[in-house]
Amino acid sequence: MIHGHITAWFLALILFVVALFLYKGAKAKGAKIVHMILRVFYLLIIATGFMILPNIFDMTMQYTLLYILKLAAGIWVIALFEMILGKTAGNRKTSITWIQFVVALALVLYLGFVSLPMSFLNP
Repeated sequence: MIHGHITAWFLALILFVVALFLYKGAKAKGAKIVHMILRVFYLLIIATGFMILPNIFDMTMQYTLLYILKLAAGIWVIALFEMILGKTAGNRKTSITWIQFVVALALVLYLGFVSLPMSFLNP
């Protein structure tokens, strides 16, 4: 299930970039289609994340709290996807949102790939 979760995240990041470039390129119809597909991937990410969730309660309390932090940061990243795309579509300033996005994504990637034991990088 972890590989499905990571694959959904990776594809969501690609769709996010595609939608962003379409909005910036004034191709609103194509951007809306990609944005809707991206929203389906949000559901896949959340569903696979919640399928992984029962596995964390077999671990120590330290790891359980870190996984809950990762869950919160992951939902924060999804919210920032929506905020960035919405602001870009409306031609509004996104600099603060991008800073939050970089921080939240770095936190999720660090927790998911380096710090926590349930990862394909950690045996």
